[in-house]
Amino acid sequence: MHGVIDRHPKHGIHFRVLAKCLRLSGGDHLHTGTVVGKLEGDRNATLGFVDQLRESFIPEDRSRGIFFDQDWGSMPGVFAVASGGIHVWHMPALLAIFGDDAVFQFGGGTQGHPWGNAAGAAANRVALEACVKARNEG
Repeated sequence: MHGVIDRHPKHGIHFRVLAKCLRLSGGDHLHTGTVVGKLEGDRNATLGFVDQLRESFIPEDRSRGIFFDQDWGSMPGVFAVASGGIHVWHMPALLAIFGDDAVFQFGGGTQGHPWGNAAGAAANRVALEACVKARNEG
């Protein structure tokens, strides 16, 4: 949805405003851009969007496009969603970018597995568990 509204430089609504509106209205998830895969997205800007969606306090950080402190108090966060050309080999980068509280939609990355859909789904799950274990246990 936001690709139509916020990508054109001469009209529309900035993505950060859309993200805040969704959070204020009680939304539960929003595609934030992926950084890896086929969808464009600046890493720092995407991290700023993700923080805006789920952190209770976001300090000013102009490198991420955050121009003033934002205190969300007890307002619930929103899940960041990543999709678009992502597959099992992107898992380490996705976890480094988004952490544990995100939704990863592996469409073609699952469907395109040479051994079929079930093997693609299993590969995604195994990669996720291996990356989390490596991060937590070294």
